[in-house]
Amino acid sequence: MTKRIKIGITGLPGAGKTHALKKVIQMLQAEEVKVGGMVTDSILEDGVKKGFSVLNLLNGDKGVLAHEDSPSETRFQFEDHDYGINIETLDSIGVKAISMAMEDAEVIVIDEVGKLEVESPLFVQVVKEALEAEKPLLLTLHKKSRNPLLQDIRRRDDVRILEVTPINKNILPYKIMPLIKAEIGPSRPSLDIY
Repeated sequence: MTKRIKIGITGLPGAGKTHALKKVIQMLQAEEVKVGGMVTDSILEDGVKKGFSVLNLLNGDKGVLAHEDSPSETRFQFEDHDYGINIETLDSIGVKAISMAMEDAEVIVIDEVGKLEVESPLFVQVVKEALEAEKPLLLTLHKKSRNPLLQDIRRRDDVRILEVTPINKNILPYKIMPLIKAEIGPSRPSLDIY
């Protein structure tokens, strides 16, 4: 078996990692590629970021991953805000989403491997499993974290790291698509029909 490509999208906070990732997901889904995994998003209240949600792409389950008002003792700082991390939500939705994607999807998505998510041992374990899966993997990575999991991902020879910037965030998905399609094409004749 050949190792499938793993693409890591990295960049500074606010550069557009999730924006680029979501565009790739939309493009893949438009070609009827089954994409699974987890995607995070900002929770806005009156236009102000109050936290982050997590979504399972395969079954639509969604929950609050982190919030300013969370009573959780596990906290992290982001853009001058203090968020409480809901590890239970990360495990029940995020970890489950990645596990489901390894079983049922053609492309696995993990958004994101960052300071917040590495607080969960179950999340760290499932990311390691996804890195060994024989499926293309697309993940977003915190740029500056020195966490051992992120360091290991960056050192892997089967992971291609691409940096997103506010300038290239709209172009990057079009560079990623051919890389992923080349991986799923041979095992998926329907992509080669046109």
